[in-house]
Amino acid sequence: MTQQVFLTGITTTGTPHIGNYVGAIRPGIAASKDADKQNYYFLADYHSLAKNEDPDRIRQSTLEIAASWLALGLDTDNAVFYRQSDIPEIPELTWILHGMTAKGLMNRAHSYKASVQANTESGGGDPDKGVSMAQYSYPILMAADILIFKATHVPVGRDQKQHVEMARDIAQRFNHHYGDILVLPEPVIDDSTAVLSGLDGRKMSKSYNNTIPLFAPEKRLRKLIMKIKTNSLEPGEPKDIEGSTLYEIYRAFASAEDTAAVAQAYADGIAWGEMKQRLFECINEQLAPARDEYERLIANPSIVEQALRMGGEKARSAAEPYLAEIRHAVGVRPLA
Repeated sequence: MTQQVFLTGITTTGTPHIGNYVGAIRPGIAASKDADKQNYYFLADYHSLAKNEDPDRIRQSTLEIAASWLALGLDTDNAVFYRQSDIPEIPELTWILHGMTAKGLMNRAHSYKASVQANTESGGGDPDKGVSMAQYSYPILMAADILIFKATHVPVGRDQKQHVEMARDIAQRFNHHYGDILVLPEPVIDDSTAVLSGLDGRKMSKSYNNTIPLFAPEKRLRKLIMKIKTNSLEPGEPKDIEGSTLYEIYRAFASAEDTAAVAQAYADGIAWGEMKQRLFECINEQLAPARDEYERLIANPSIVEQALRMGGEKARSAAEPYLAEIRHAVGVRPLA
């Protein structure tokens, strides 16, 4: 049986928050310790360029994200942890795949369609206003990210499923022309993965400015939790756990036993201030040890750089010979 290969990308456009932790980082780190699977985790810094991020912010985000995964215990002996831009085989495969990708497929990409719709609704004459080629064709770069490492499984949210399907479409067309070379990936969608609400009750997202940074200092963490939006029910009045951001976040961090106890406390009318304090203590207890390691890594970026370079070497040892096979298939070969 062929070994399963899992691949996860993290775009370097922000500071990791607790929603990223429960949704991607925590399950990813647990998976990294599974010796029966090959796991690739990469920092998608080329993808961040499509959004015209501030250069210094991209660098800082790369450091913060890498330090977070390492501080929380990513098994870099078993998993491959690397920076996208350290693998030159990825952009080369991206260009090769351009020749196999129909423009009509890119026209159907959700993000591109959303941009066109927004331009059309604004009454502008150009439906492609503000759309860069990086934004338009980034699904091809994403396909190269996946295909270069023969990924069989790609964990994604339901809204990202299309990207994996596009990678499959591109790979199938390539294989039709050049033989059975590229591995067709499968999306892995876990509907049980927690999606947390933010300070204002909307989905936690940096675009809403409602996040709780994963490694916020203790005092700031408590201050942010105290800002979480609640209703006006008084202490002693029974409260509903459904739709409660405090309960939702607590459940994502606490044991089943402690979660059940909090659900009972809601029914008994726990005061919002007391519940926020419970939530703070729960999160802080779990993250405090890793926070110390995170701060050490942030203060010593050379340690993080070394880990990424070592991961890049491991990644290239797989990508380089595979790309050579692909190049030969398409006719980019030595003459003698």
